[in-house]
Amino acid sequence: MSLPKIIWSKIDEAPALATYSLLPIVNAFTKAAGVEVVTSDISLAGRVLAAMGLAEDELSKLGEVVLQPDGNIIKLPNISASVGQLKDCIAELQAQGYDIPNYPENPANAEEEEIQAKYSTCLGSAVNPVLREGNSDRRAAKAVKKFAQNNPHRLKPFAENSKAYVAHMAGDGDFYGNEKSVTMDKAQKVTIALNGKELATIDALDKEILDGTFMSVAKLKSFIKKSIEDAKANGVLWSIHLKATMMKISDPIMFGHAFTVFFQEVFDKYADVFAELNVNPNLGMSDLEKKIAGHEKEAEIKAAFQAVVESDNPEIAMVDSDKGTTNFNASNDVIIDASMPVVVREGGKQWNRNGDAVECVAVIPDSTYAMFHQEMVADCVANGQYDVTTMGTMQNIGLMAQKAEEYGSHPTTFELAEAGTVTVTAEDGTELMSFECEAGDIWRMSRAKDIPIKDWVRLAVERGQIEKYPVIFWLDENRAHDAEMIKKVNKYLADLDTDGLDIQIMDVASATKFTNARIRKGENTIAVTGNVLRDHLTDMYPILELGTSAKMLSIVPLLAGGGLYETGAGGSAPKHVDQFLAEGHLRWDSLGEFLALAESLRFIGQKHSDEKLAALTAALDVANEGYLDNNKAPSRKCGEPDNKASHFYVAQYWADALANGNNAELAEKFAPVAQALKENEAKIIEELLSVEGKAQDIGGYFHPNDEKAEAAMRPSATLNAIIDAI
Repeated sequence: MSLPKIIWSKIDEAPALATYSLLPIVNAFTKAAGVEVVTSDISLAGRVLAAMGLAEDELSKLGEVVLQPDGNIIKLPNISASVGQLKDCIAELQAQGYDIPNYPENPANAEEEEIQAKYSTCLGSAVNPVLREGNSDRRAAKAVKKFAQNNPHRLKPFAENSKAYVAHMAGDGDFYGNEKSVTMDKAQKVTIALNGKELATIDALDKEILDGTFMSVAKLKSFIKKSIEDAKANGVLWSIHLKATMMKISDPIMFGHAFTVFFQEVFDKYADVFAELNVNPNLGMSDLEKKIAGHEKEAEIKAAFQAVVESDNPEIAMVDSDKGTTNFNASNDVIIDASMPVVVREGGKQWNRNGDAVECVAVIPDSTYAMFHQEMVADCVANGQYDVTTMGTMQNIGLMAQKAEEYGSHPTTFELAEAGTVTVTAEDGTELMSFECEAGDIWRMSRAKDIPIKDWVRLAVERGQIEKYPVIFWLDENRAHDAEMIKKVNKYLADLDTDGLDIQIMDVASATKFTNARIRKGENTIAVTGNVLRDHLTDMYPILELGTSAKMLSIVPLLAGGGLYETGAGGSAPKHVDQFLAEGHLRWDSLGEFLALAESLRFIGQKHSDEKLAALTAALDVANEGYLDNNKAPSRKCGEPDNKASHFYVAQYWADALANGNNAELAEKFAPVAQALKENEAKIIEELLSVEGKAQDIGGYFHPNDEKAEAAMRPSATLNAIIDAI
C-alpha cells in the first residue's frame, strides 16, 4: 500500500546542516514501511530565488498541502529575515553567480518599487502564516520532562536583593492602551484610511474580530528616555527586547527610536552626514558602520558613539562582549522570546562589555505581553530561582490558524506619514473605529477569524480532558481585543463537554502568577493563549524546564485534517553554524526532529492502518527514549560527539528496536543493520570525531553547496555504507 508522503522542510542554518546527516537515515528507515520523506526548499535563499523567478515557489506549494486532509509536513525553524539578513543573503547569491538585483531600501522609481515588493515577501515571518493553517499544541513529552528533572541543567540564582526588573509603558500610549476592537456581523470589505486617504482594504469575514491600535512615538521616546534615566539611578544594565523578525514592520521602528534616543547627541550632531549616507537607525549599529565606512568623519563618528557608551549612561547589554557588539547592533539580534528566558535563566542578568553578567532592566515598550515578562522576573526576585528537578510543566494551546494575531508582520501595519485621523470603515460606510494619531506613529490592525477561535477552544478542552490539568485562558477583560475573545470563548465552551474540568479566564499578570505558583509546587497547567503570547510562553517555560524550547513537542492539527509538526526554536542556530564552520562541530540538538517524526508517523498510522508503519513508529519511540536515557545529546565542546553522533545513536537504537520488534519482516531486515551499527560503533565515532577541530567549507551560509555540506555532515564512510545499504 502506498502511504502518504511526509514533507521535510529544507530551511536554514544549524537545522539545515543537521538535515544533511539525519535525512538519509530517516529515509532509509521509513521507506522500509512504505513512507517516503521528501524535501521542500523554503529557506531564505530558496524564497529569494523564487521571488526573482529563478526557482519554484515551494512555499506556495506547501500552502496548498496544508489545506489537504492528508497533508503532513515536518517544519524545521527557518530564518525570519530582517532587512540586514535579506541583504546578506542576496549578496551571497550574487557571489554564487545568480543574476538578481540588490534590495532597494529607498526605491527611487517604479522598477525599484517592484523589486522591493518582491523581496519584501521574504522578510519577517513569511513562512509561518502560510503553513500554520491550524492551532498550536505545544508541550514537553513526558520522557523529555522526566529526563530534564533527572539531569537538571543549571539555572543561576537570583541575588537576595536583586535589582532586576522589566520596564514597559503600562498602557500609556502603547498598543495595549490604544486598542479598539469589533466583531464583524457580516462579511464585507473594510477600508483603513488616514485623513480619508486609503491605506489598505481587507475582506473581513463574518464573525471575525478586527483590532486597531497604535503606538504613540512621542510617548515611546519619553518612555525610552525615562527607562535610561531609571537604569542609571538603579545601577543596572539597560537592554531593549523586541521581535523585529515576526513584527517586521513595527518592531524595527521601535528599535530605531530606542537607538536614536540612547545616542541622541550623536544622531543630532551628525544628522546631515547620516541623511547624506542614507543611515537608517532601524537597522542598527552594524548597518550604520557599513554606511559610514570610508567617510572622512568615520573615525570621529565612531568615537562619538564610544564616548556615549563610556559616559555615565547605564551600561548597554551586549550581544557579543568579545566582539564589542551591543544590544543595538541589529534589530534582529535580540529576539524577545529567546532573550527574556536567558535573563531569567541567568538570575536577572545580562552581559556587559567586559563579559560579566550583571543585573539588568529589560525594556519592553508595549505592555500587551511585557506584563508576562514583568511577572516572570518579579516572581524570581521575590521567590528565588526555580528548581528544575521538581518544577511542574506548562502546556500551551495557541491560537494561530489563518494568520491569527500576526501583529506587525502583515500589510495592515503602517508608519503614519502625517498627523490626523485613522479610520476603519465598513463597506456600507459605517465607521467601525477611529484614532487620532501623530506623524510617525505606528498604526496596526490585527485579525482573528471565527473558525480558528472555535477550533482553539475545542483543542483546549480536548487537552484538558486528556491531561486533567487546569485550563487557563490568558485573556484580559480590560483589553479591547480580549474582551471580544472572551465573548466567543464563553459561547463555544457552552457547546463542549467541560464536565469535571477546571477552566478559568485570567488576565496576563494573574495567569502568570497562577501558573508560576503551581510550577513551584510541581503542578502542571495548560495555558491557552493568543499567537504572540504563545511565542513567549513556549520559549520561556521550556527553556527554564528543559534547557531549550527545541525539545518541545510542537504539533499543529491542521483545520483541513492534516498535520504540521514543528521542531523547536532556531534562535541559537547562527552561533551553532559559526562554531561548525570554524571547527567542524555542530552542537544543534535534533531531538525536536526525532519527536516530530514520531508524531508525523503516528498521524499517518491513525488514518492508515499498517503493521509495518505501527512497528516503525513504536521502534522510533523506543529509540527516542534510548537517546534521552543514555544522554546522547550533542556536546557543546569541539572534540566530543556532536549532532552527527547523535544521529548515529538514534539509528542504532531504532534498528535495534526494529530487530527486536513484533513485525517479522522488519525484524529480519533490520537485525543485520542493528548488528553492524553495534559492532562498528567505535570505528564510526572515531570517523565522526576525525573532522573535529577543522574548518569547514560548505560553499555558503544562506545557500550551501549540497555536495560540500553533505560531505561535511556525513564524514563516516562506515556509517554511510551501512545506512545506504538498507
